[in-house]
Amino acid sequence: MDWLGNVVFENREIENERLELTDREANYILGLNLTLKNCTLVLKVPARCLSLKQARFIDCTFEVKQELKNAQGWLAASLKDCRFKGRLSGCDFGHWPEYSNLPWYQHGSIEDCDFSEARLDGCRFHGCDPRTMRFPKWPCFTILDPIGHSRELNSVEWPGSSNILVKNFYKWPPSTVALTDHAPTIAKQFDTTPEELRAVIEQFDFIVR
Repeated sequence: MDWLGNVVFENREIENERLELTDREANYILGLNLTLKNCTLVLKVPARCLSLKQARFIDCTFEVKQELKNAQGWLAASLKDCRFKGRLSGCDFGHWPEYSNLPWYQHGSIEDCDFSEARLDGCRFHGCDPRTMRFPKWPCFTILDPIGHSRELNSVEWPGSSNILVKNFYKWPPSTVALTDHAPTIAKQFDTTPEELRAVIEQFDFIVR
């Protein structure tokens, strides 16, 4: 760690190791020319303390020990055959070329990743093939091609205090191929129940649950 509190991993290949990124006083930078293979990364820091700049992760496991909120650094990482465990909310994965002019954000990608042991809420996937993903099961649910299906989602009445899933999908980046939400979180926010939500969700074959 340098005097600024940075812990930097770059210009190397790490294989079969366990990395614990848990020091809340540190800024973890996984940067250029870094490749991790078959590693376990334990994350217990807020998003502001985690920077992913063009790092490549192959067959890695991410154990998220505290909820990771609004972490956009995944858009600058290459993820292949990786597994996620724990709670993530408001995170974006994959290739969203318009997100930033910084060069490392042009290298984001995701394929063949497994989120079945994670709890995702408000997490989007960009520029990838969602058929290669394992999304978390109910009470999470995943809307495939939310922009393309926005008219169908608008065609039904959703329970609760507002049209919960009727979002301005047309304003979202065209790279968006999937959205994963957490039913209990949405139900609490909009004064309904997961069961009432599920009754509507089950009408659509493009919603994975």
